[in-house]
Amino acid sequence: MRLVVPVKLLPTPEQAAALAATLHAVNRAANEVSRLAFQRKIFRGHDLRKITYGLVKNDFGLSTQTAQHAIKKVADAYATLRANIRAGNLGDKDSKRRVKAESKPIAFRLDAAQPFDDRCLSWQVEAGTVSIRTVAGRLREVAFIASPDQLSMLARRRKGESDLLYRDGCWFLIATCELPDVPTADPVGGFVGVDVGIANIATTSDGVRHSGATLNAHRHRQRQLRRRLQAKDTKSAKRLLKARRRKEARFAANTNHVISKTIVTEAKRTGRGIALEDLQGIRDRVRLRKPQRVTLHSWSFHQLGAFIGYKAARAGVALVYVDPAYTSQQCSHCGHVDKKNRPDQETFACTSCGFAEHADVNAARNIATRGVAGWAVSHAADDAA
Repeated sequence: MRLVVPVKLLPTPEQAAALAATLHAVNRAANEVSRLAFQRKIFRGHDLRKITYGLVKNDFGLSTQTAQHAIKKVADAYATLRANIRAGNLGDKDSKRRVKAESKPIAFRLDAAQPFDDRCLSWQVEAGTVSIRTVAGRLREVAFIASPDQLSMLARRRKGESDLLYRDGCWFLIATCELPDVPTADPVGGFVGVDVGIANIATTSDGVRHSGATLNAHRHRQRQLRRRLQAKDTKSAKRLLKARRRKEARFAANTNHVISKTIVTEAKRTGRGIALEDLQGIRDRVRLRKPQRVTLHSWSFHQLGAFIGYKAARAGVALVYVDPAYTSQQCSHCGHVDKKNRPDQETFACTSCGFAEHADVNAARNIATRGVAGWAVSHAADDAA
């Protein structure tokens, strides 16, 4: 499996200027390649190189390998756009999003991230420096900082390209590391069902509830602050908005990391797998009143699922996705399904057998049961094959 390791660069002012000039040159070149690709309807990387390589290398002062990466970045961007169109992510043929995306060339910000391979970038992990090729020549001994775990991962597992990134006034390198696959352990102890929500970010079938009150309060404070700063519309307000632009996202990501680590650690300790709801497309299916839409669209269930997924893979914990239909209305004790079983957000009271439990815990137990069934079906199919 692959993981990314972000490290922060500490360039001198001269080195920072060279890095900025390189990013700007690469992205100007990418914009020109994108314009030609759109104009001539040529999007394959091999064909694009034939018509743009000389232009990119000579007119923008890029090295051979950097020019190749700029062209590849454009080809990959158009491939991603076509894949999104085929998947219906931009709507139907006449939708505003799709028409807008198809009506003009893809554009790259001047400080957009740029990949560098080992011919353009070398790591001196023990010394805490990197050497990188720029438009001003090769920069040597650009310092970086990383945690001991990150340094160990870089030294043993780094492989492939690293992305140069400028964000919020800081320089970063995002390195790719390849880890050996860990065999998935047979979930002899069953499955931990995980019900995700907004009031409770995650609730497990063991009855552990990870409350979303702190995260929701933080998001509310951030929205209120953004509203006040936007209303001021002064230079100082804009500076503060820019400084805080990713604060909410960082807080949510940290919360999801903590929750996912707790769930995976408990599953591994008890020899169980993890069962999650397959919530793909839920934002398109659910219809809410306008005041509730902000809460729904800031719900980071996908990120939590992704964090649980890669942590489970690293730990060798089985992971299955189950159909979420009626998990909140079905009794985990007798199986009876009825809307009336769920009188309010927190309460589950079965109208058939009288079983009562916190609604999210009941749903998580249903998910755990479906996880066992799903695992058995998938492995029966594998054995038959």
